[in-house]
Amino acid sequence: MAARKGLGRGLDALLDPYMEENTEKKPGVQEVDVRLIDTNAQQPRKQFEEEALKELAASIRQHGIVQPLIVKEQNGRYLIVAGERRFRAARMAKLETVPVLTVDYDEAKIHEVALIENIQREDLNPIEEATAIRFLMQQHDMTQEEVAERIGKSRPAVANALRLLQHPQPVLALVREGTISAGHGRAIAGIADAATQQKIADECVRLGYSVRALESRIKNLDADKPKKAKKAQPALTPVLSDLEEGFRERLGTKVKIAGSEKRGKITIEYFSEDDLQRIYEALNG
Repeated sequence: MAARKGLGRGLDALLDPYMEENTEKKPGVQEVDVRLIDTNAQQPRKQFEEEALKELAASIRQHGIVQPLIVKEQNGRYLIVAGERRFRAARMAKLETVPVLTVDYDEAKIHEVALIENIQREDLNPIEEATAIRFLMQQHDMTQEEVAERIGKSRPAVANALRLLQHPQPVLALVREGTISAGHGRAIAGIADAATQQKIADECVRLGYSVRALESRIKNLDADKPKKAKKAQPALTPVLSDLEEGFRERLGTKVKIAGSEKRGKITIEYFSEDDLQRIYEALNG
């Protein structure tokens, strides 16, 4: 199987040691009873389309399983590392045994291979991919750069995928189901407020926004917000009012006093360098 361009470490690279013809040291492909095979609870892919499985099952009945499942042996049973979709279709086709290739991977490598397989086949929806990336980072103490290198993506692509998980569940469901695209989801992720995210997502679905139109809508969100009324300044006391008027007459310019008789500020306006010099001399005269 040829790795997709851009995946620096495809399945071929990871499985090369197990594909060698010398089987004295490396186990080869063998037939295993489907009753001894377990699915992986940490499989990145959570949704399997029923119709697509039926089509694959029909193909398996006619041609068999062309590519073996990748499994790890555990106490006499076999955990699927890659190939759960083929396994599900094989059971649907009523196969009693399936071909498997047994590998000796640690937990981190199992998760890595499962994620790479699904990314290469473009089987994951954006939320499944983002969740799997986050799982790798959290469970195996990986950075975004390390995960990006492992799965053959750029670090910005990994960061963008993770941004999708900032949504509330209803918005996550829209992306997961394909109602809105990952591009829509990333644009909505830039909105800080969860309630506003939901409102804009619903509006996007209702009005059929393109990603560009959605981005424009989000930029104009501030126009929707009611403008805050400026706080009215408290009226000056008679003493301060008289002082304000005295300053104006003395300085010959606009003067504004704000505050109380104990604390406040005075604003004196000037309109040119000469005006400023005149006011300075008046204050020091």
